[in-house]
Amino acid sequence: MNVHNISLPTGLKIGAEWRYQGRADIPVYNPADESLLTHIAAANADDAKDAIDAASHGFAEWRKTSPRERAEILRRAYHLMQERKETIAQIITLEEGKTLNEARGEVNYASEFFRWFADQAVQMHDALSSAPNGDKASW
Repeated sequence: MNVHNISLPTGLKIGAEWRYQGRADIPVYNPADESLLTHIAAANADDAKDAIDAASHGFAEWRKTSPRERAEILRRAYHLMQERKETIAQIITLEEGKTLNEARGEVNYASEFFRWFADQAVQMHDALSSAPNGDKASW
C-alpha cells in the first residue's frame, strides 16, 4: 500500500514468507470519502492451514525462549509502536475514519499491552495463580 506517502506490504505474511502471487485482491476504502486506498491479498483455505502450521512451529520456538528474552522482544514491540505512532495513527484514520487524536490514543492503548506483558514475562514464568474472582487458575 502506498497512500499518502505511507508504504506498507499488502500480501499475506505466513511464517517468514510474504505471499503475493496469484491472489484475489480485496479493496480497502476510506470510509470518509469512499476513495480506494489499496488492494490487499485475500487468503484461501491452504493459506489458513499454512498459517496454523507456522503458528504451531512459532509457538514451539517461543516456548524455548527465556522469560528475559521474551520480555525484551515485547518491550521492543512497544517501543516500535511508539516510534511509529504517527504512521500507524494515519493508517487507522484512513482505514477506519477515526480522528487522528482518537487513532493516536488507540496506538497508545494497544502498545501498552506489549509493555505490560513485557513486565509480566519475567515475573510469571511457570507460575500458577488464581483469577481475581477465584473461580479459575491460570498460568
